[in-house]
Amino acid sequence: MALDIKINFDEDNNYWLVKPIGEVDIYTSPELKDKISQAVGDKKADIVIDGKELEYLDSTGLGTLIGILKMIKDNNHKIYIRNLRANIRKLFDITELDKVFVIEE
Repeated sequence: MALDIKINFDEDNNYWLVKPIGEVDIYTSPELKDKISQAVGDKKADIVIDGKELEYLDSTGLGTLIGILKMIKDNNHKIYIRNLRANIRKLFDITELDKVFVIEE
């Protein structure tokens, strides 16, 4: 399965809204990193990832999210993740990355 990524800046709330659709894995992680890096390079802000249509996330995808977090943390910004499927949420819990990212239920 492929990955489609929708990224928009929410002017009212001052954050990037990222909607990954499909799978984030070893093959699609570079595309996710490139698109988000380009966006936050243009405008530094928090990132909200809406996982409603995210079907799969592997360890490479987690590594990509950590790399993006390191990039924006220098400016005291955070990554908020919402609408995760149960299997993906479990991955964050097992790896204890639910303590690194702000997971919103």
